[in-house]
Amino acid sequence: MDKLDALRSFVEVANRGSFTAAAEHLQLSRVQVSRHVQEVEQWLNLRLLHRTTRRVSLTSAGSDALLHCERLLNEAAALEASARSQQALQGDIRIAAPAGVGQNSLLDQLSAFMQLHPAVRVHLQLSDHNAQLVDERVDIALRFAVQPDEQLIARRLLAIDSVVCASPSYLAQHPTPTSPSELSQHRCLVHLAHQHWHFLHNASVLAQPINGQLFANDMGTLLNACLRGMGIALLPCDLAKPLLNQGKLVALMLDTPPPRHSLWAVYLSRSYQQPLVRALIDYLAEHWQVDGLYWE
Repeated sequence: MDKLDALRSFVEVANRGSFTAAAEHLQLSRVQVSRHVQEVEQWLNLRLLHRTTRRVSLTSAGSDALLHCERLLNEAAALEASARSQQALQGDIRIAAPAGVGQNSLLDQLSAFMQLHPAVRVHLQLSDHNAQLVDERVDIALRFAVQPDEQLIARRLLAIDSVVCASPSYLAQHPTPTSPSELSQHRCLVHLAHQHWHFLHNASVLAQPINGQLFANDMGTLLNACLRGMGIALLPCDLAKPLLNQGKLVALMLDTPPPRHSLWAVYLSRSYQQPLVRALIDYLAEHWQVDGLYWE
């Protein structure tokens, strides 16, 4: 057998918890992946996986073997990358990102990365919901969080401010709020995933419930509604700052700002990554431009 191919199948099944998902990711048949795993078990003389009709899970021996297999694959990938160091990266990579980030900051970075590596093809999935890495076959997901899901491997890429905004036309018809508690007296434009707005106050974080009039699952939609004078919105600075500088929006309650959030790259495995996945994460972490991401 080709031991590397067999090890790769075992690692994918272990990380994804599914023969079918592993087969789709590796572009193999489910039968081939199953045969690979059996070959690894025969080679090591160990039972590596518990198999039921509903799920696949690692045995104790399988957990130990997974670490060694990932290390071997990682070393093999590093050796191959070293041997091909003069060649450009190539292949497909699937990225899920919040719509606002994907249409602005991320697109700038991807443009530069793809100019360096023209044989790379990026499949970009933009949505403000958290993509499921296994089910949606995502290699890298970008997520805003104070701390990402502990079940995933994550690398912090950058921090970003948010700012409460309204249009001049809205403020001409409504009193300007000066504290978070006054937001209950206003029409607010609320992201479905963030129905409590958080503010820094006296060295602590205040959670303010928001009774909005318009709810949406896309920051771009909330931004456009805010520009139209439909209410007050909590927006990331990369979207809001150009419009604030142009006077099309007005920043509110700067004495009690929202806490700064981080953008993380999350993925399935620390040890075993495709060279392309590792290279893109490294590039984003090193080159991401922070202009416009902070309010100061």
